[in-house]
Amino acid sequence: MSGSKKIAFAMFIFFFLVFIFLNQLSAKILLVGAAQKYQRIKTAIAAATKGDTVLVNSGYYSEGTITLTKSITILGKDYPVISGEGKTEILLVKTDGVMIKGITFSNAGLSFIHDNAAIKLDSVKNCVIEGNKFKNNFFGIYLAKSQHCQIMNNEISSSSIRETYSGNGIHLWYCRDITIKDNHIRGHRDGIYLEFVRHSLIKNNISEKNVRYGLHFMFSDSCSYSNNVFIKNGAGVAVMYTHYVTMTDNKFEQNWGGGAYGLLLKEISNSRIENNYFYKNSSGIYLEGCTRIKSAGNNFIENGWAIRLMANSMENIFERNNFIGNTFDISTNSTKNYNTFNNNYWSEYKGYDLNKDGIGDIPYHPVKLFSVITERNRPTLILLRSFFVELLNIAETIFPTLTPETLIDKNPAMRKFL
Repeated sequence: MSGSKKIAFAMFIFFFLVFIFLNQLSAKILLVGAAQKYQRIKTAIAAATKGDTVLVNSGYYSEGTITLTKSITILGKDYPVISGEGKTEILLVKTDGVMIKGITFSNAGLSFIHDNAAIKLDSVKNCVIEGNKFKNNFFGIYLAKSQHCQIMNNEISSSSIRETYSGNGIHLWYCRDITIKDNHIRGHRDGIYLEFVRHSLIKNNISEKNVRYGLHFMFSDSCSYSNNVFIKNGAGVAVMYTHYVTMTDNKFEQNWGGGAYGLLLKEISNSRIENNYFYKNSSGIYLEGCTRIKSAGNNFIENGWAIRLMANSMENIFERNNFIGNTFDISTNSTKNYNTFNNNYWSEYKGYDLNKDGIGDIPYHPVKLFSVITERNRPTLILLRSFFVELLNIAETIFPTLTPETLIDKNPAMRKFL
């Protein structure tokens, strides 16, 4: 590059940086409050330009649906309340680059026609919803056809009792590259719901006491879910019709009931379930139509069923998991097995280890006859602790007839994995 070209290029960079600096200096802060220039949020937004901040002072604001078509920041001081009065959607975002922080959103109206939400992001990019409180809204945060957005550090609560009268805490439809982390959601239909979502991260959230699922996602490939807690929901997590899912280091606790699961998997393939903690769920993991899933390093402790493995699930691998104190470790509805169990720890294993290599010398058969019977006829559970059932289970281990003979762990671990 010649000297004159270098000088011209340097001048271009200089004026470009000056333009950015001056543009930042021109950004305004518009104050909203009873004693401020703007008493209404809508009025301040109308006066704002790209890059401005609307600072909302503490107070109560009810202005119907507020629509954002400018890339601005809405910042709350001492958590001002913006209410939908149980009638309307509260904030509709229709432009990129919006940040919303420090606001309390309450009472977005219930509707059986429209998905009214406290905040709805519609076809936008690079928006941030952080550090807000959501109370008794139909839907909390709703994203449609949006990309590269972050939902962080929000408290989302409702007091729903019935599915039909409640929406989801965080709802994503047709989105990609979304980050949902460090949120606390409770009391909605589903804590977090995803449909047709790609390449998104769900991390460090607590989802509890929701009517249906703590997390529910369908047709959402190549997503990752880690370090979340799902406790006392109608069911913990449901993953359906999805591929290439990674679920690691989550806790599924006390999701208990006749149709409750820690983790429900339906038509899932090529996925990993690793280092999760399943404690006192009706069923730890239920698999139906699942293939090529690797389940490793998980703890199944005091569940009704640790794993319910349906006949149409094949080529799945279960290794180095701990099965401790479950009523049934494995249950299935088939006499055939096309899955692999290897080197798991089973608290019910009564074998020995003569060569002291940490591996039981006798393969372990984890499927009890009574678990097969109850899978076919649930009312027989009333006989669970009877002496007759114990005799049946012992007889089946010696001469397998109804349980899958090939569903065995050939290398059972003598000590639990840490």
